[in-house]
Amino acid sequence: MASCASRWHEGLIRDGVKNHFERCSGTGLRRAGGAGRRRVAIARRGRDGDPMSPTDFDVAIIGGGIVGMATAMVLASGPRLTVGVLEAEGQVAAHQSSHNTGVVHSGIFYRPGTLKARLCVEGREALYRFCREHGIAHERCGKVILAAHRRDLPGLEELERRARANGLVGVRRLDPAGIREHEPHAVGVAGLFVPEAGITDYRAVTAAFADLVRRNGGAIRTGTRVLRCRREDGGFVIETTGGEVRCRSLVNCAGLQADRIARACGVDPGVQIIPFRGQFYELAPERRPLVRNLIYAVPDLRLPFLGVHITRSVRGTVEADPNGALAFRREGYALLSFSGADTLEMLTYGGFWPMVAGHFKTGLVEALRAVSKRAFVAPLRRMIPELRPEDFRPTRAGVHAQVVTGAGTIVDDFRIVPTDGMVHVLNATSPAATAAFALGRRVAGMVREQEVNVPPMRHRFC
Repeated sequence: MASCASRWHEGLIRDGVKNHFERCSGTGLRRAGGAGRRRVAIARRGRDGDPMSPTDFDVAIIGGGIVGMATAMVLASGPRLTVGVLEAEGQVAAHQSSHNTGVVHSGIFYRPGTLKARLCVEGREALYRFCREHGIAHERCGKVILAAHRRDLPGLEELERRARANGLVGVRRLDPAGIREHEPHAVGVAGLFVPEAGITDYRAVTAAFADLVRRNGGAIRTGTRVLRCRREDGGFVIETTGGEVRCRSLVNCAGLQADRIARACGVDPGVQIIPFRGQFYELAPERRPLVRNLIYAVPDLRLPFLGVHITRSVRGTVEADPNGALAFRREGYALLSFSGADTLEMLTYGGFWPMVAGHFKTGLVEALRAVSKRAFVAPLRRMIPELRPEDFRPTRAGVHAQVVTGAGTIVDDFRIVPTDGMVHVLNATSPAATAAFALGRRVAGMVREQEVNVPPMRHRFC
């Protein structure tokens, strides 16, 4: 099954938007015939948000971020299923999929054997191919990971071990002179050069996924917020701000709202999302030569955050990338964003206070960095001493959807939970954008396993 899916995926990347597949035993894929043409004709009757858009689908995907759109792309590329994406915002990739660094991760940071490690490596190469074939800005520029002090060396050695275990190619140990060869203004007692890391524009990637979904007959309904969900007639009725949507299978890729969507679907996720806000600072244009590509400090490997880093984007800008301070609103991008309901839900969650107690010192440091530019820049200066606080200006912010268990444990791996007729993607934080192809294939495979031998729905329009 896995080899068939892999061959199918390679064909998808090779053929672009062509709806033409070789039959692969056990996957339910076939050449697009009359049913496939009928699906495309149906989709052409309306655009996103148009009342003529279909309200019945074989598979409804809640969430138009990069993982939801990758899943829709994989499912819509096969002729058997009709696919609809329901996105609450007015555009796709409105949250984590666009509020990020744009880094294509290599896979070096993730514990061997985890889903993050496996899917990051697999998805990375698929992402590079997709960007190349679809003309999306990208560069495999490599990154340098620095040990600023001798106390960072054990962490650097662990990263080197993870690189070997995860199958990374070309990772090299650097002495101080080697660091300067790659990043002339950076300093450290030792470092690693990771050539497979790179940069891209994930908003553009998601838009390209969405284009493929539409071309293959899928529907994308923006401005459609999910309110409730109930089972009916062997499928689901999803109540939204745009009316009812019926489907046979449901995929929850709702990102910052994934736990709430699961509960709205009658599923206890066993976890809750705690939001963490990260502030980006942009380096002044005249100071950009201080950073060639991507520079990371050795992170605290006990946490699912990537630590201090400063990175170049495909636009040529250089950003000091975000801290992770506790937020008081799920989608709170402004520093003082506050939601009473979100805050009450967070403070009364059984896992919140054990999490705070276990990471109290780290939380204080991140809170200080959130309000003080000098505190934000201080760890960057340990990597690049020439940097000054006045070199930076605050630009945008992102919100990290951190999943926490009822015992207060921070979930540091992807968490995908299939249930009867549903698949819930509960934790898809970094490197989910890099791993989007692999995540989409995995989720789509779970859907197809549930869809075997179930007749398609009859479609109706409102």
